[in-house]
Amino acid sequence: MFDNSKRAFIAINDEAEVCLIPKMANRHGLITGATGTGKTVTLQTLSETFSEMGVPVFAADMKGDLSGVAKTGGNKESVSKRVDGYKLGKKGFEFKGFPVRFWDVFGEQGHPVRTTVTEMGPMLLERLLQLNETQGAVLTMVFKIADDNNLLLLDLKDLQKMIQFVGDNRAKYTTEYGNISPASIGAIQRALLRLESEGADKFFGEPELVITDFMQTEQGRGVINILAADKLMNSPRVYTTFLLWLLDDLFNNLPEVGDMDKPKLVFFFDEAHMLFNDMPKPLLEKVEQIV
Repeated sequence: MFDNSKRAFIAINDEAEVCLIPKMANRHGLITGATGTGKTVTLQTLSETFSEMGVPVFAADMKGDLSGVAKTGGNKESVSKRVDGYKLGKKGFEFKGFPVRFWDVFGEQGHPVRTTVTEMGPMLLERLLQLNETQGAVLTMVFKIADDNNLLLLDLKDLQKMIQFVGDNRAKYTTEYGNISPASIGAIQRALLRLESEGADKFFGEPELVITDFMQTEQGRGVINILAADKLMNSPRVYTTFLLWLLDDLFNNLPEVGDMDKPKLVFFFDEAHMLFNDMPKPLLEKVEQIV
């Protein structure tokens, strides 16, 4: 909770209180503990606290545990007893729901998350598809040819058709754009087919999401954006695609401003070990760049 002293009140026991000064929240943190020790509840509490500060939150929810922040609590005797025992009401605590927006790359459990192929660009796609230098150069040519002809690439079907068109007419474009080998065209198409088979076709398209959609407030409280990631975790290429786009958009559109009075946006990744185990190298490099 955000207590009467304008601190992020995190935890309490009979001997001490743990609070976070808002301006010190512009840091990276890690919540650890054995099963059942309260990691997810701590994440929920922090999300609610930042929301009360007026700071939007983005949280990837692996198991559906975080959605409860949308409802008013107080229906558990053990929780009410603890609130009364530590006199949290005098510190500003009250049971209440928080503004929540649900998102889902697959569009099943929340608002769909979309971006266009053109917006993602050839550089990110090259890294995501793990193309070699020659194949990456051909992909860049395809984007350049589309751009020179005012052709928007909205989804994977658009890109696949554009690659096929360039391959079929490579003799026409070789003089102006460089050599386009059938082997490279085939390799790119196979990589796109693998990506599509995992469901990435649902991520590319319109309407396109912009990063400010995650940075909304309602009546002075930050919106808690919850990404349904239970199904997404079973499609690692799709998850990687989403995170690469998200991190790149953050890096390019949010300036580095140093320590502010409070964060502009807070990210939480529940069950982070499931995300970072066997993380593809391009995504790891992007995380290191942002962090």
